[in-house]
Amino acid sequence: MNKRLFATILMGAVTLSGMAQVSKTLSPYSMYGLGVLADQSQGFNRGMGGLSMGLRGGTMVNMLNPASYSAVDSLTMIIDMGVSGQITNFKEGGISMNRKSADFDYAVALFRVMPKMGVSVGVVPFSNVGYDFSATEKVPNSTLTSVMTYSGSGGFSQAFLGVGYEVFKGFSVGANFSYFWGNYSKSLGVAAVKESHINVMLKAYETKISSYKFDFGAQGQFALDKNNVLTVGATFGLGHKLGADANMYVMNTDSETALVDTTTVTLSDAFQLPMSFGVGAALVHKNSLTVGVDYSYEHWGNLDFPYSNDLTDRYEMSSSALLDRHKVTMGADWIPEPNSMVRRSFFKSIHYKVGASYATPYYNIRGGGKGPREFALTAGFAIPIINSWNNRSLLNISAQWVNSSTSNFIKENSFRINIGLTFNERWFAKWKVD
Repeated sequence: MNKRLFATILMGAVTLSGMAQVSKTLSPYSMYGLGVLADQSQGFNRGMGGLSMGLRGGTMVNMLNPASYSAVDSLTMIIDMGVSGQITNFKEGGISMNRKSADFDYAVALFRVMPKMGVSVGVVPFSNVGYDFSATEKVPNSTLTSVMTYSGSGGFSQAFLGVGYEVFKGFSVGANFSYFWGNYSKSLGVAAVKESHINVMLKAYETKISSYKFDFGAQGQFALDKNNVLTVGATFGLGHKLGADANMYVMNTDSETALVDTTTVTLSDAFQLPMSFGVGAALVHKNSLTVGVDYSYEHWGNLDFPYSNDLTDRYEMSSSALLDRHKVTMGADWIPEPNSMVRRSFFKSIHYKVGASYATPYYNIRGGGKGPREFALTAGFAIPIINSWNNRSLLNISAQWVNSSTSNFIKENSFRINIGLTFNERWFAKWKVD
């Protein structure tokens, strides 16, 4: 019954996550590139700022380093699902406004298929597109006034199958093989007003992607002494073309002549995923305190990307639209008494987590300047779920503050609440009857 119950929950979660791949981000910066990149962390490490490279253990699904899958034991089935909600404050000049959003984030599972080998499946977001705003400005050296309206929606996700294998004691390798898919629709309306004369230009940008994504990982574990274990991890993501076209549709209307001019431009094979790599380490002290640091790099800067000037019909590939992205993450997890009986020492069996991260932008902003750098602080805890037949499952709750800003553009401050449920079940234990 338990197996059927949790299998049903997982299938439902995967369905919901797939339906939710068009996420509801509200950031105007999601109009650039493939949108705002998701951090892809799960409940166990969100409170640690998304720390991942050196984390491994039989109670977590660390899909950011697939080598960690080999740590799952032969009796365990782990299912992890998460949701989040956020309030974002947007500020530019003296204008400020707040917006709210909520999403189903991810669903992942992990189990062992043979000695030294763990397998994981799941659905996670890759990026989100969602914005709606307008701007009014005077055209330089002219009596024209232009009103520009921007809107967009969509996003990209990956459904993955991952394998982790312990090559020899203390060293594991792994890989995630993902189906990468999604779409976006972006539009721009420009109304140029001069006395009673109005010229309206409507632009629509669309793409639909259906491709693959490969990510690889490795972990080495070293016992420094009887109380301290160091795990060093590394990851590599394969960059490649996505085989998708970028389409732009332009319609110009003149109020004086009532003429309508329509233009369609298609850029073939216009999108790519970047090569990426990451390194990191985590130190575990007495199975009680875990501290770690990660560095990741994404080589967007050598990729061309579709570009169009707002006021022209030109649509072409640009070599200066994207930038290389760097991210540094630090995090810690502390459980006062890891081996305590949870019924007698409930608060001492809670995991307390903190983390911080800093990331540079991966795109340039039209009109000049780099995109916003992102700074985040997180804190959270994992509460054991206790009942008559299980005390290994966890409720993960974390809060996150994220600041995204760049000179002379909109500043964003987001406060997020993340909630995840980690079902850790002993499905494969054999019953013995005396």
